Amino acid sequence: MKSSLTISLPEDTERDLTKAATQDGVTKDEFVSKAVKVALWRRAFRASRAELVPQARMQGILTDEDVFKIIS
Repeated sequence: MKSSLTISLPEDTERDLTKAATQDGVTKDEFVSKAVKVALWRRAFRASRAELVPQARMQGILTDEDVFKIIS
């Protein structure tokens, strides 16, 4: 199911959006939709990392090498 969202942009931002979407070969709607998905993914990643890093540090997992030792 799709829903619609109306946003207001400053003229220079709208101009940059139009240019970026054209360069990527997508519509402005598709460009903005992808940008929102990426922003939401990054937000979820940061939240997960903020929760998991302290737990890993408490177990002595401080580097990538520490992780590789555990999983190999």
